[in-house]
Amino acid sequence: MKITNVTKCLMVCLVLTMASPSMANTGAEIPPTKELAESRAVHLQNRLVEIEGMDKRTLSRSEKKVLRREVREIKKELAAISGGVYLSIGAIILIALLLILLL
Repeated sequence: MKITNVTKCLMVCLVLTMASPSMANTGAEIPPTKELAESRAVHLQNRLVEIEGMDKRTLSRSEKKVLRREVREIKKELAAISGGVYLSIGAIILIALLLILLL
């Protein structure tokens, strides 16, 4: 069986593509601590209070739009930091049915 140069190149490319993702993650990422998350949450809440206290009548339409986007992103980040457990109506009904069937 004769191996051609094209086959050798394809094999080398295949090996390189499989080996590179495993070598790419060499550094360990440090997870944020609870204190950092709490301080970030306090900072974001202070920013929301600051935005609420602003006189928005003097702002232009584009500035108001930017503030609305900022408020939405801050609220999303605060929801992510809080990490609460949310159940949908379907999940509650499913849990209730399982409890009824099992008990």
